[in-house]
Amino acid sequence: MPQHAIPLPPALSPSPVASSPASASAPTSAELLDFVRRTAADQALVDSLPLDPEGRTWVRLEGPGGSEAWLIGWPPGTGTGWHDHAESMGAFATARGSLTENALAVRLPASGWKTLELADGLDRSRRLSEGTGRAFGRHHVHEVLNESADTHAVSVHAYYPPLPLIRRFSRTGAVLRLEQVERPEDWQ
Repeated sequence: MPQHAIPLPPALSPSPVASSPASASAPTSAELLDFVRRTAADQALVDSLPLDPEGRTWVRLEGPGGSEAWLIGWPPGTGTGWHDHAESMGAFATARGSLTENALAVRLPASGWKTLELADGLDRSRRLSEGTGRAFGRHHVHEVLNESADTHAVSVHAYYPPLPLIRRFSRTGAVLRLEQVERPEDWQ
């Protein structure tokens, strides 16, 4: 499915993060989670994202403390596939609809492998309905899905430090295979 980046007018940028001593330095995972929840509650911003029936749409937002943030539209039945965010921690919140996150409760080696066999009991799944968010640490491996057959979902994501790369994986049963490494120029 095609994916489209659609710019928003500058007037539709999310509200800035309130100044605090912590926001002058690198944001914490709690600050990222607070940001994505507050931004997801900004109905005017969420409503301004054009939704494409065939592919995800997104626009980059100004995140707290130099973080990278995105507003993303998810057509029914779309998802990210399995991936990680390298050395970045992050948070996301559902602004509209519902998303499912499937994750692995394991830290993968940073390099030197192409295929791994996963042990039993590592799979985690959670449903994030409108207004619900979660934070995650570095090397978090997951996939995010809009499992609805007829309803778009919209979410807000933030990462710190800004994403240096995304590793994409395929999964067949317990076998996880590294398929591709994407760099920022691939998605911006």
